[in-house]
Amino acid sequence: MHTAIVTGGTKGIGYAVAAAILDTGGRVMITGRTEAGVAAAVDRLARQIDRKAGDSSRVAGRAVDVRDRAEVDAMVAAAVAEFGSVNTLINNAGVGVFADVEQTSDDDWARVIDTNLTGVFYCTRAAIPALRAAKGAWIINIASLAGRNYFAGAAAYCASKAGLVAFSEAVMLEVRNDDIRVSVVMPGSVATEFSGPGATTKDDSWKLTAEDIAQTVVDLLRHPGRSLPSKVEIRPARTK
Repeated sequence: MHTAIVTGGTKGIGYAVAAAILDTGGRVMITGRTEAGVAAAVDRLARQIDRKAGDSSRVAGRAVDVRDRAEVDAMVAAAVAEFGSVNTLINNAGVGVFADVEQTSDDDWARVIDTNLTGVFYCTRAAIPALRAAKGAWIINIASLAGRNYFAGAAAYCASKAGLVAFSEAVMLEVRNDDIRVSVVMPGSVATEFSGPGATTKDDSWKLTAEDIAQTVVDLLRHPGRSLPSKVEIRPARTK
């Protein structure tokens, strides 16, 4: 059974991942930036579990700013206290600021890098002792194809995701012999609330869905212990 922390789990990809792990019988603590958002998401997930005759105590939530090291440390401790152990960390929390470099403020640059990259570092570092103790653990980082296929007007976002890919692969090499597998998932265009160039179109039917990414995560978690798909690129089967 997977006992997971899913950051950025109140909507979009993170929410879909949390729901998918719960559907497999797992336990999940989701995080978000506001108490109200976390409470609403936990309530929806709990009702989903109850409809399937499950145990709604398998889902918990906590308001966390992943840019705050102390909040992250407390989150991991709370998850271990809530469930007894944690064997899965899904680093999904992320933001995007899409503007030319000349128009990107210091605050916007810091918000993107600190959330998308430094926040993953804080969460990963805090969780490794619990993951090592759990055995057969996973860290799955949700990056983007923007971490490899760069585009204008997104320098901060592309830099953060490229850094996340590099960070993921380096951590994978550090902890693979501790029975902790690390994978980075790099989605292409996904129809979610996440804003970016072309995010709002009249027809998003050609795009991936949050549930597609969640399926990828669950498929990774089901891999036999001898295998490690360390990087997964997933894109729409067709272009618009």
